Formats: sequence, structure tokens, C-alpha cells
Amino acid sequence: MRRLAFLIMALLSCAPFATPRADDNPLNAVIEIHSAVPADARTADSLGTERVGGGILIDSGGLILTIGYLIMESDAVWAVDTAANRVPAEMVAYDHETGFGLIRALDALQATPARLGTVADLSVGDTLLAAGPGYARSTVLVGIRPFAGGWEYLLENALYTSPPIPNFGGAALFAGDGRLVGVGSLILQDVGVGLPGNLYVPVDLLPPILGDLLAFGHATTPAHPWIGLYPNEVNGALVVGRVAKGGPAQTAGIGPGDVILGIGEEPVREMEQLWRKVRNLGPAGVDVPLKVLSGSGVRDVVLTSRDRRNWLKLERSY
Repeated sequence: MRRLAFLIMALLSCAPFATPRADDNPLNAVIEIHSAVPADARTADSLGTERVGGGILIDSGGLILTIGYLIMESDAVWAVDTAANRVPAEMVAYDHETGFGLIRALDALQATPARLGTVADLSVGDTLLAAGPGYARSTVLVGIRPFAGGWEYLLENALYTSPPIPNFGGAALFAGDGRLVGVGSLILQDVGVGLPGNLYVPVDLLPPILGDLLAFGHATTPAHPWIGLYPNEVNGALVVGRVAKGGPAQTAGIGPGDVILGIGEEPVREMEQLWRKVRNLGPAGVDVPLKVLSGSGVRDVVLTSRDRRNWLKLERSY
């Protein structure tokens, strides 16, 4: 822990990373992405209707890997390369389970595809390169561990780094050999060393589903059950912050301020625990028994889960 903190503080005292723009420079793969999302999109209120972030060119045909929340439910997408060329793009895929999104540029980009790496070659304490559009810096890998998000999201081997970069959405995380190992998702106040940092989705999750994403726009494995609530961990309890409009939780009468006490008779206090127990019940469509504390007391509620893709308005994106 002390060694990691020392490395991080040393990097914080340095200027942002800068290198010559040689053909083999991994920064040449970093692309800026703009998307426009209709006002009636399910995610318009929470994520906005104009989204800007990063992406990484991963093949010579204009295929760009990014974080999915930048492009899901969009009806127009553009890519901007390092020479400031603005190129229209088309949606290719969105995958909720990994968080990845794919788009394809419809004209040539002045960019060089990144080479894909693997988490297996990384160790905690490694110095990596984090890069979003127009900004790059060295950062330290401080952890490889699970992450649970309030939007029914669970990663087994998320990459945690510090210090953070501000333009993290869709940012690239490169290993020392220049290979892409992660795609930026979040900025966190504490990544486990008492300092802020970023969370990256490991690129290892892409190859197993890439064929499906290119052919169908999504993975074809059975979808995990979606219950449509967004909890917060508050003093050892899971308090509902909001519910998805028209989702299973709202339909069952669960609302903001309710506390999720358990799955059936099994108590839950953390998001990771909650999502694991829900997923263990079966695929989307399975009934999910919740024990809920609300203003009227403790009650048992059975939700009929759904496939989240069928709730999002994705059809216009493909």
C-alpha cells in the first residue's frame, strides 16, 4: 500500500504524458466520440442527450471500441481523429454485461489501430498509460478486483488506477508494451488506496463476444435478470435511489427510499451481493423475491425480471 501511494504521488507531480506521434504510438488509436440521443430515450435524463467521450480504433476497417453509455440509444454518432477530422459513424453494438460499445467510422480516419493486450500480463503496481481525447498521462494499477454498479452491473476483474484522468469515459488504458488493456468507465473518489482514480473495463471481455457483437449487435448468451432499481449503499443498507420508469421494480410498487433487505430470506447489504444473488436465480424472466422495508413496514415482493435490452430504446441505433 505504501509503495503504491508513493508511486501515485510521484506521478501526480509529473506533467501529463506526451510522446512523439510515431506510427507505433498507441495514442494514435485514441478517437473522440460524439453522440446525439433523442429526448425520449430511457437514459436521456440520467446520461444526457449530447454525449462526448473517447474510443479506441481496433481494426483497419474503422471499428472503434468505446464504453457503451456514450452511444446507447443514440440516433447519430461521429468520430473525431487526432487530426480533428470529423467522420460520421454507425452503431455496431452495445453490451450491457461488459459495458462495451462498438461503432464503425463511415470514412477514413487518420489513426492507427491499437493492439489488444490482456489482464493476465498485468500486476498491481504496474505503471500504465491512460489516454482520453487530447489528454494522456501515466497512472498506476492499484487493483484488479470485482466492481458492482448501481445500474445492475457487475465486473469480475475491473481495473482500478490512480491518479485519474478527467476525460475517462471511453478512455484507453495501455500497458507498457503499448497494448490496449482497458476501456475507461468511471472516476471514483477512492480506488482502494485512499486516493481518487479511474475504473476500466478489461479488454479481455471483448474477444469472446466480438463475433456476436458484429453479427447481431449484442451478445447471444442468455441475458441476466433485470429488476429496474438503482440502490445506494448507505450505512450498511441498500437504499433505493430511483427506479426505472415502467420497469419491474416500479410495477411492483418499489420506490425511492425503500430499503432492500434480502432476496427471499437471504439478507443482502451490498450491491455485489445483491446482483450475484439475483443472477443466481436464472436468466431474464425469472421471478425475483425481494424483502423490502418501506414506510408501511417490511413486505415481501416478487418481481418478474426482464431483459434490459427490451426496455432500452435500442432499435433505432442499429
